[in-house]
Amino acid sequence: MNPIWLPASLLGGLFQAWRTALQQRLRAELSVSGAGLVRYLYGLPFALAFAAIWLSLTGAELPAFSSPYLGFAAAGATTQMAGTILLIMAFGHRGFVVGTAFSKTEAMQAALVTALLLDEHLPLLAWAGIIAGVAGVLILALAGRGITVGQIWRSLAQPAALCGLGAGSMFACAAIAIKLATAELPGLDLISSALVTLVIVMAMQSILHLAWIAARDRPTLVSALHSWRTSGQVGLLSALGSACWYVGFAAAPAALVRIVGQVEVIFTVAFAHFYLRERVRWYEIAGLLLVATGVILALIATI
Repeated sequence: MNPIWLPASLLGGLFQAWRTALQQRLRAELSVSGAGLVRYLYGLPFALAFAAIWLSLTGAELPAFSSPYLGFAAAGATTQMAGTILLIMAFGHRGFVVGTAFSKTEAMQAALVTALLLDEHLPLLAWAGIIAGVAGVLILALAGRGITVGQIWRSLAQPAALCGLGAGSMFACAAIAIKLATAELPGLDLISSALVTLVIVMAMQSILHLAWIAARDRPTLVSALHSWRTSGQVGLLSALGSACWYVGFAAAPAALVRIVGQVEVIFTVAFAHFYLRERVRWYEIAGLLLVATGVILALIATI
């Protein structure tokens, strides 16, 4: 593993939490679909700039894009979008909390898929870290809301939980597909392959989302263009966060990158406490400690 995966994963979590906080400003201006569109549409120019600057500095030349590469990139783009749609469907089933919580099993699902299909086995300590991290996120999402362990178990059969698990599966598949895509660019260094793949995936997502909105929801496109100031900032943070995730996926097992990237929830709670002056409750502290423990165990496993 290239050691760059660790700072990339940590920064990916930071930028994602920052972007999520900034997206709150768009709730009054855009629909859910519009908020998703600005991530790709406004993020693409920044992704292009990052890739162009890095390729210029390193003097690297783009190789020809092979059919396997484009296939993996398309799989990453579509499964990420499918995961977002499933998560929105979970909200539609009046299961915002349950759906979100189960979508956070992504790291565990990624570890299982890579172990079964790619023969990418993690140390036992890393598995302990993944389990601790997922448990911490579940506590943060579910505790304090009157949801018991029995109710969580019974909720597995509910549409919201199924959509949440499906979203986690799609996000895990996206991470694996992106990792495989970066390996299909011979002659490029790790960062170059990640940034080029980011451009290709974001371009695919922008085209697909624009086509859908042009056919079904044109007013959203107008609103997205009018909100360019805030949307541009969201696009920048989206491109920065995705660039970090892609570098992490190229450098290390996807499951490790995602479990370390769960520091996002720590940044999110810290933002809520220090900037929004929200009180931190006991179960949030317990959840944060479990997430932090998961990150530490995953790091120790790689030493």
